[in-house]
Amino acid sequence: MDIKEIQNLIKFVAKSGATEVKLEMDDFKITIKTTETGSTETTYIQQVPVAQSMPQAPAAAAPVATEAPAAAAPAGDDAKYITVKSPIIGTFYRKPAPDKAPFAEVGTVIKPGDVVCVIEAMKLFNEIESEVSGKIVKILVDDSSPVEFDQPLFLVDPS
Repeated sequence: MDIKEIQNLIKFVAKSGATEVKLEMDDFKITIKTTETGSTETTYIQQVPVAQSMPQAPAAAAPVATEAPAAAAPAGDDAKYITVKSPIIGTFYRKPAPDKAPFAEVGTVIKPGDVVCVIEAMKLFNEIESEVSGKIVKILVDDSSPVEFDQPLFLVDPS
């Protein structure tokens, strides 16, 4: 199962109104839990033989669940800005390496195709490119923080 299929599964579960879905394949298990409003709260992927038990799932996914609601509340005067959202679940990094400069800072002018951050998912570092042009006015996620699918990362002023 690739990342696109996982993202589609998360969207489907969020729209369906189900509160918990467990999917077991030959080489991995996926558990998706949602809140009553349908937003994804916890996603846990375990790539092990199915014969193994899964009691660690809630503890391993708990930090993700506590981060998502805090970062997903841009409103008010931020409505005039474009939101750059996370296309995948993973760990957000502003820099390509610890000793390198960040991809983007507040005030950085970006255009479509510019790399704005990296998200690590399953030991793969995915460069996230901007799909909009403008100036970054706010970074909504702390470096090295877990992010959810569709979670706001940056606010961009398109003017």
